[in-house]
Amino acid sequence: MMQRIRTLMHKEFLELRQSPRLLGLLIVAPVLQLVMLGYAATTDVVDVPILIVDGDRTARSRQLVERFSASPHFRIVGEELDPRAVDEHLAQGRAWLAVVIPRGFERAVERGGPSTSSGQAGPGAGVQILADGTDATSSGVALASAGGIITAFGATLAVEQGERPTTIEGRVRVWFNPELESRDFMVPGVLALLLLVITANLSSMAIVREKELGTLEQLYVTPLGRWELILGKLLPYAMIGFIDVLLVTGVAILWFEVPFRGSLGMLLIGSSAYLLCTLGLGLMVSTISSTQQQAMMTATFFFLVPMIYLSGFIFPIENMPVFIQWVTTLIPLRYFLVVVRGVFLKGVGWDVLWPQVAALTAWGLSVSVLAALRSRRQA
Repeated sequence: MMQRIRTLMHKEFLELRQSPRLLGLLIVAPVLQLVMLGYAATTDVVDVPILIVDGDRTARSRQLVERFSASPHFRIVGEELDPRAVDEHLAQGRAWLAVVIPRGFERAVERGGPSTSSGQAGPGAGVQILADGTDATSSGVALASAGGIITAFGATLAVEQGERPTTIEGRVRVWFNPELESRDFMVPGVLALLLLVITANLSSMAIVREKELGTLEQLYVTPLGRWELILGKLLPYAMIGFIDVLLVTGVAILWFEVPFRGSLGMLLIGSSAYLLCTLGLGLMVSTISSTQQQAMMTATFFFLVPMIYLSGFIFPIENMPVFIQWVTTLIPLRYFLVVVRGVFLKGVGWDVLWPQVAALTAWGLSVSVLAALRSRRQA
C-alpha cells in the first residue's frame, strides 16, 4: 500500500514540476503575502490627520495644540479660526478629527469656570472634539487618544494652579503583548489565513484536474484503493503546507519580530490538525466541482470568505449575535487562530490548546470521510 501511495505522490510532484510557475508560487507567494499583509493588517491608529480650530489664540490654547502636535498619534493637517470650516475638512476626508478650542478658553482656565463649548477639557474649560465616524473602530481609538491628551493637559493645569484633586492611581500591566502592537496579534492570524487559502484551493483543483484530463477514471481502475488515492493526492500538498508554515513562521519572527514564546512542536501539531481540515475541505469541494475554475470559485465564495468573516480574524466573535456565535463553532479557522496566537504570544502548550486541536481533528476527519463517501458514489 505504501508503495502505491508513494508512486501516486511521485506522480503528483512530477505534475507540479511541469508547472514551475505554480510550484514557485506555492513557496514564494505565502512569504510575499505575509510581508504585504503583515504591514497592512494592523489596527494601530497613528498619524491621524486632525484639524485645529483655535478660536482663542492664547498661550494656553497653544499649549494644548502643542500637546497634539507632539503626540505620535496625530498629525495636524490644518488650522482654522472659524468652526464652520470643520464640515468641509471632515466631508472631504482631509481630517479625521477636529479639535475646536473656543474663544475665552484661557479665561475659563484661569477662573475655573465653564467656557462656551461642550465637552469638559480641563479645570472648567471646554474643548470640542468632532470626529468622522465612517470608520467607527479607528475613530473610537483616535477619540480615546484625543481625550487622554486633553485630560492630561487639564491635570497639568490643575497642578500649576495649586489644585490637587484626589486621584486613584491605576497601575496597568499588559500581559502577552505589553506594547499593544496589533501586528503581533494579526501576523499569526495571517499565517492561518494563508494556509487555508493555499491548501484548500490547490487540493481541490488537483483532483478536479484529473477529471478534466479524463485520467481520474483510469486511476479508479488501478489497484489503488479509495483512501490510497486520496492520500496520494493530498499528502504532497500537506508537505507543501508544512514548508509554508516554517517559512511564514521564520518571516514573522525574523522580519516582523513577532515574539514566539511557545513550542515549535506544538505549532506543528496544531498545523497538522488544521491541514487535515483544509485538505479535507479541498477534497469536498472537488466532489461538487467539474472544472478547476468552478472548484476555485466554490472554495472561495462558499467556504473561504465566510470562514474569514466568522472566525474572529476580522470581527470579534464576542460582538456577534448569539446565533452567529453558535455558527462560528463550525469554522475550523476559529480554532487554529487560538492555537497559533496561543503558541506565538502566550507560550501555552498542549494542556491549554488540546480542545482546539481535538476540534480541528474531529472537523477534518468528518469532512474527509464525507468527501470520500461522496466520491465513492460518484465513481
